[in-house]
Amino acid sequence: MDQVIGYIHRHLFDPMPLEQLAKHISYSPSHFTRLFKERTGLSPLYYVSSLRLSRAKDLLLKTDYSIRDISLEIGQQSLGTFTTRFTKCVGVTPSEFRQSRQETNRHLHELRSLQTWDEPEDPASKPEGSHLALAQVCGEVEPIVPFDGFVLIGLFAKAIPEGLPIHGTLLPKPGAFRFSGVQPGTYYFMGTTLSWSMGAMDMLLPQATLRTRWRTPIVVRPGEPVPYLHALLHEPSPDDPPILVSLPLLMNQFLQRLKTEPI
Repeated sequence: MDQVIGYIHRHLFDPMPLEQLAKHISYSPSHFTRLFKERTGLSPLYYVSSLRLSRAKDLLLKTDYSIRDISLEIGQQSLGTFTTRFTKCVGVTPSEFRQSRQETNRHLHELRSLQTWDEPEDPASKPEGSHLALAQVCGEVEPIVPFDGFVLIGLFAKAIPEGLPIHGTLLPKPGAFRFSGVQPGTYYFMGTTLSWSMGAMDMLLPQATLRTRWRTPIVVRPGEPVPYLHALLHEPSPDDPPILVSLPLLMNQFLQRLKTEPI
């Protein structure tokens, strides 16, 4: 599996039908797909598509290519389809992402100036009459190497940090966390870190940040407790799905929630 993941990274913009990827390591397409999903959390073709979209983020910030040219560069013939998928997965349009460096520095400055990182409790997390159906997802994140910064964590709908998390927050340092008011369903826990010394480019393109992902889906059932999560923050691995969601967007949303007066 390491061989085929390396092959994907080296030949990202070549045609990659499923049969070709499976043949690369002499597996049947169905067996290969099952093993690949066990390893990365994603199907092979979704993994490839996500890497290409991550590459589009690089091109938006590091080149002056037009958005249409970037769409073609990653193999997306329709500009409209590219823009729609980018916005859904990253949380902002390609144009907004390209122009977000200055805001990123401002968000970092605001976070560093905070006196408290405790969010006001959302009344929607305890709707009347449904308390038995809602759950708490609790745990802690622990880095395996030291760093000086903060942690972004979330419960996502897919096994990849794309789009806004269903539940998400920022922690001023590694440690305990709790998500309240989690509705029954299936979630994927993922997180990453940002250092105080990072520039805007590194925060917008978090390719070397520590990260964590719970390898199995978190299933929330009415009235049943959710197992405690002890997640290790490790250096990135080639089989980690790319971080597509804009981290500065999550930083800004966290800051806005802190400014919201509790009802």
